[in-house]
Amino acid sequence: MRSIRPSFTSRRGRSARRRTSPVPLVALAAALVLTVTACESGDSEAGADAGASAVAGGEGKITIPDDIKDKLKEHGIDIDKWKNGAWKNWDRDDWLREAKDYINPIIEGLWDPDRMRDAEDPDRGVDDSDLSGDQGVTDPTPQPVDAQAVSPTYHANAPEAGKVFFDSPEGTMVCSATVVQDPANPGKSNMVWTAGHCVHAGKSGGWYRNIAFVPSYNDKALGSSALESATREQVAPYGVWWADWAQTSDQWIDQGGPTGGEGAPYDFAVLHVKPEAGGGKSLEETVGSALPVDFNAPAVPDVDSMKAIGYPAAAPFDGQKLYQCQDQPGRLSLSASDPTMYRIGCTMTGGSSGGGWITAGSDGKPALVSNTSIGPVDAGWLAGPRLGKEAKTIFDGVSEKFAGR
Repeated sequence: MRSIRPSFTSRRGRSARRRTSPVPLVALAAALVLTVTACESGDSEAGADAGASAVAGGEGKITIPDDIKDKLKEHGIDIDKWKNGAWKNWDRDDWLREAKDYINPIIEGLWDPDRMRDAEDPDRGVDDSDLSGDQGVTDPTPQPVDAQAVSPTYHANAPEAGKVFFDSPEGTMVCSATVVQDPANPGKSNMVWTAGHCVHAGKSGGWYRNIAFVPSYNDKALGSSALESATREQVAPYGVWWADWAQTSDQWIDQGGPTGGEGAPYDFAVLHVKPEAGGGKSLEETVGSALPVDFNAPAVPDVDSMKAIGYPAAAPFDGQKLYQCQDQPGRLSLSASDPTMYRIGCTMTGGSSGGGWITAGSDGKPALVSNTSIGPVDAGWLAGPRLGKEAKTIFDGVSEKFAGR
């Protein structure tokens, strides 16, 4: 099984979980402007210090709090150095692993078309022997379902879908994500749903950097050759939205691993984003849609079908186009003590990590009920966490933090 995380090429081996993996970065752009963002775990108080101490600057930007500036200086990193690449010094910045000290500055132009195109998925594999199939409830392995290309323009057919880009110690990575409704800001949501492994490395590491969301990436489904000369507007027609807050589960932070690990049933995250270019419109107003999140989705026996959507980046896909799979879900148990995961047949690969799973919610309308988390190296199926109390706590915490903003 694989924790279909940020995109990276899957390792050789038997059927395994994988996640999307990193790629060397290309064509760094200039014009750097700084704002502060914070990331946190499932504890709604974690990271509050950094968020609360950030003060509004000009043009809707956020200035870096003095205590964070002092921390940077203590480690020999001033703001100019950070803007110009010191963020890549992962070894010296262990203090940034603490949520309350985490910063995710907006660096204007960093995510240019070349850098976005060349990002890969942090995909990794796990042997079948790692599955606790005899614990809990696990249904037979589903038959593979061929991923179908979403018809362009994506904004007309899947306006909530997009890609998450970020940097890790291994390089530049990519995941998929979904614009979701914010109950505290109806019709004006700036919230995005993705996988926990797309924002945090789990027990072996810390928060990723330069986390940004691009809705309707490559909206017209341009081919690889056309993308080589594409403008930023063609690649990101609705802009680049930087995460000024991120939250994942404590279980993912404590137990998540390169192949999902024991944290896989809790492999979900919520981002709050703001436009790189500034402006008054929310993300939901900009793309024109957002999905509700259903934390009381029907049990597997009561679900006829689920649709998973994302941008698979590992072979045979290249990460540049949007795909989807639809199948009747089964159950996958990694541990009898943890929630049973949803599982469907699907040939999407790493890079689709974090992408939304959609079915009829408890009210009968389309709703997000899970996200892609893990799958086998040979890409025959995908599994996603069932969203319950822990997921709702995280979601509510982000919503309440930005209520009225």
